[in-house]
Amino acid sequence: MAINITMPALSPTMEEGTLAKWLVKEGDTVKSGDIIAEIETDKATMEVEAVDEGKIAKILIAEGTEGVKVNAVIAVLAEEGEDVSDVKAPAAAPSVSRPEPAATSPAPQGRKETAPAAPPNPPSRSGGGGPAPKGDGTEGASAVMERPSGARILASPLAKRIAANKGIDLKAIKGSGPHGRIIRRDVESAKPGAQVASADVAPASPDGLILPQILDDRVYAPDTYELKPLDGMRKTVAKRLTQSFMQVPHFPLNVDITLDNLLTSRAAINNAAREGVKVSVNDLLIKAAALALIDEPDCNASFTDKGIAYHKHANISVAVAVEGGLITPVIFKAEQKGLAEISEEMKDLAARARERKLKPQEYMGGTFSISNLGMFGIKSFASIINPPEGMILSVGAGEKRAVVDEKGNVVVRTVMSVTLTCDHRVIGGAEGAKWLNAFKRYVETPEAMLL
Repeated sequence: MAINITMPALSPTMEEGTLAKWLVKEGDTVKSGDIIAEIETDKATMEVEAVDEGKIAKILIAEGTEGVKVNAVIAVLAEEGEDVSDVKAPAAAPSVSRPEPAATSPAPQGRKETAPAAPPNPPSRSGGGGPAPKGDGTEGASAVMERPSGARILASPLAKRIAANKGIDLKAIKGSGPHGRIIRRDVESAKPGAQVASADVAPASPDGLILPQILDDRVYAPDTYELKPLDGMRKTVAKRLTQSFMQVPHFPLNVDITLDNLLTSRAAINNAAREGVKVSVNDLLIKAAALALIDEPDCNASFTDKGIAYHKHANISVAVAVEGGLITPVIFKAEQKGLAEISEEMKDLAARARERKLKPQEYMGGTFSISNLGMFGIKSFASIINPPEGMILSVGAGEKRAVVDEKGNVVVRTVMSVTLTCDHRVIGGAEGAKWLNAFKRYVETPEAMLL
C-alpha cells in the first residue's frame, strides 16, 4: 500500500514552509533515516528524513515551491513489492482552515451560506493528516462576492486575499478557473492597480486586525519601484512583531551604565583565558542579565491567559541579524554557565543562525531577550517584546562622556545607555526598575558575577 510523505511540522509554530530541494528523484529507493529533502522555514533550512522504506513513486510538490502547508502530501512512497507505476497520487482535498461562502448557489438576500468544512485527510504513516497540496490556487470553497449591480464574482479565498494585498480590483480580472472562477494565477499575473475601495473585498488580514499594506499606483507609479516578494522569515517577523506591538502593553525604562570596570575585567579575562577563547562585551552582558533575572525572579516571567508563568532558569535570547530579518538563538540556563562557555556557544549559534542552520529548539524557549546595536553606533533605542517573553533589553553603544564622580569632580567615563522594554501585564515599573538596578550592579562591578 502506498505511503504518503507529508510536509513535516519542524517547529511548534510552523504553519507552512518552502520545499527548497529534493535529494531524491522518482524511482529512488530509500530507507528509514535517509535524507530526502530540504525544507526552509521562516527561520532555518532543515533536512527531512524518510521514516519508511520503499521507492519514491511520485513527487507531488516541485522543489522551490513556497507556502506548502504542514501535513500537505509532498510525495508518495511505494512499499516493497508494490509496482511504482500502479501508485496514484492522492486526490486533492479542500483546505479546512478558513471556511468561505459557498459558490454553488446564491444565498437569499439578507443571509449568508457557508460551505461546511471538509474533514481532514486521514493520517499517513509519515506524518499527521492534513490538507493536500494546492497546485493552482483554487484552495477551499469559492468565495462569492456581490457586485453593486448584484452580479457575482467567483474567486478562490487565496485569490481574494492576494488581490486585497496587491490592491487589485477583482471586477477587472477574467477568471481562468472552472465556470470563470478567479484563481491564484489570474491575480498573480495581473498588475497592481488602485487600492480596492469597494465592498467586494474586505480590507482585512487573516486575523481581521491589520489592514492590507499596499501602494496606490495613483501615488507611486509601478515603474518607479521594484517589488521584491516577502520571504518566509520577513513575513513571520512582520506578523509576530505587529501582533506583539498591538496586543502587548509595552513600556520602557532606561538607565546609563558605566563600563570602565567591565572593560578592564574583560581585558584581564581574555589575557588569562585559554587559547581560542575571547570573551566579548555582549557575553558579559548575557551573564549579567541572567544573574539579574535570578536575583529578581518576578521579572523572569511570561503572561498567559491562565496565569503568570515564572521561569526557573534564565534562558537568554540574543538577537542576531541575518539576511532577510533576524533570529534569536537562546543561551539556555545562562546563569549556570561560565563566560568561556557562553562565548563559545554564542559564536557557534550566531554562525549557524546566519547560515539558517539552527534547529527550532535552539531559537525557541527564551525567557528574556537582548538586542545590541552598540556596534553600529546607536546610542539608545527601544525594542519590541518577543512574546511570550516578558522583557527585552536594548543595548546602545559605549561612548566617552563627561560625568560627575562621587567626589563631585567632572571626569571622563565610558557610558552605555540601555532600555528595558517590559510587558505591563507581567511586570510593573517597580519590578522593572529593580531588575535594571541588579543588572547595572553586575555590569559596573563585574567581579560580583563570580560570587
